[in-house]
Amino acid sequence: MAVIHNGIRGATVKPETIIPILPCRDIDEIAAFYGMLGFDRTYRQTRPNPYVVVRRGGIELHFAGIADFDPEQSYGSCVVAVDDTAALFEEFAEGMRAVHGKLLLSGIPRITRPRKRKNTGDATGFAVVDPGGNWIRVFRRKDSPSPGGSGEVAGGPLARALENAIVQGDSRGDTRQAAKILDGKLAGHDGLTPVTTLVEALVYRAELAIRLDDPDTARSLLDRVRNTPLDDSQRESLSDALANAADLERAARDHRPASRRP
Repeated sequence: MAVIHNGIRGATVKPETIIPILPCRDIDEIAAFYGMLGFDRTYRQTRPNPYVVVRRGGIELHFAGIADFDPEQSYGSCVVAVDDTAALFEEFAEGMRAVHGKLLLSGIPRITRPRKRKNTGDATGFAVVDPGGNWIRVFRRKDSPSPGGSGEVAGGPLARALENAIVQGDSRGDTRQAAKILDGKLAGHDGLTPVTTLVEALVYRAELAIRLDDPDTARSLLDRVRNTPLDDSQRESLSDALANAADLERAARDHRPASRRP
């Protein structure tokens, strides 16, 4: 039987390709930023309009330069599905540290750490906010993602608050609301809270403090983390959180008001 595609008999069926175009203020700034993350610039033009394309493996991003564009007001966003978010995060982090000597954790541009999101079926994801204010949301590919969270959350009220704070802070970008959610539960937590949950919440709240230009609060929270007794198994299960705490220590030490960086 002949194949009919788009009304043409015998046409070769090829998958459609959709390429969103994200905004930025400076195409060369964007290209340099993504070059730091291991992307190659594959196209650049300045006339009739500024336009640049970057590619890394199967990830291709297109950007249009817009005069007087304000990245703080950007609604640009896209989703990248990968098999291993942790591996890609580490590669991005390596490039960022090579250029800046640290992770950029506040202001524009910045990066968040891989975390499970209850609003994406517990898929693990992280985000890169580029110099154009675009959120590049990287998630682990799932064959059959389930809507919502995974049901009961081990760790009690503080664990549930942490889940909700991550949705607000890392998915919606509402850092103040995320901090407010955690502050209430951290202030009222009791000795029944698992120590691993407490440390994870303290570290994430410290990250939020860095984003909010509040290094003093971040240092205080990280002091609590440092002074929390942990056995070997707890340290192993908290390896990602403790690595984040180390990055946050450096960020708090070197902190300057979050805004656009050169």
